[in-house]
Amino acid sequence: MKSTDSVKSIETCNLIGYRQPMSSEQSFTFIPIGYLKSCYPDKFGVPRQPGLVKKAYSELQIRADLQPEISLQGLEGYSHVWLQFIFHLNNSVRFHAKVHPPRLGGETMGLFATRSPHRPNPIGLSLVELVEIKNDTLIFAGADLVEGTPILDIKPYLPHIESVPQAKNGWLAKVQLEPIQVTFTDSALEILQNWMSRTQKNELKEVIIDTLKQDPRPVIYKGYEAGQSPYRNKHAFRLYDGDIHFEFISATEASVFAIHF
Repeated sequence: MKSTDSVKSIETCNLIGYRQPMSSEQSFTFIPIGYLKSCYPDKFGVPRQPGLVKKAYSELQIRADLQPEISLQGLEGYSHVWLQFIFHLNNSVRFHAKVHPPRLGGETMGLFATRSPHRPNPIGLSLVELVEIKNDTLIFAGADLVEGTPILDIKPYLPHIESVPQAKNGWLAKVQLEPIQVTFTDSALEILQNWMSRTQKNELKEVIIDTLKQDPRPVIYKGYEAGQSPYRNKHAFRLYDGDIHFEFISATEASVFAIHF
């Protein structure tokens, strides 16, 4: 082996996972391939997992210097893709080995056994439906990402390799969730129908219902249903240019009572 080959081999090992001493740890800089245009302008209301709100549409325009007219060739044959992204709105300054998953109602779980965005490296992975490719822009459905999310990479989903029907579901297998019913007041429904007519977005009602079925409320705001505490029980999330105001009448029933623009 040549000495130059030895150096190259060591460098390669460092890149693929060998941990160097603290005094010489490497850092990496990534330039996003584009920034997601999402139907969710704010964090609150964004689904906690991909695929839960199937009609939540988003777009990604690929940087021109990446030659999307060439680099996207062949991707049109896939129905789903992986998005690697940055949790750019994650303001955590300290590492916590245990976190509070919303589905555990306040209990803690080891960080690496969860999908929490508060990670040592704020990198996320999301499986989304690829609806269409329009020149340099990809249209997705079912993303769990907020407006402006930096996308690092796109990779096709390979069902014959990556689908594992017999996979274990960990602690989530023990979590029992009651289905949530979503209703609209007459005034909110009238505004919604006008909104759908104005924008030609016929999926808006379904997106609102599916979003609220996931109960976007933080744990600390749960348990005040039908109480005399509107600060804790009345909330709003943004969808496109609309503010969806809702309240939980019970733990399993949410009502949309207003939509503002």
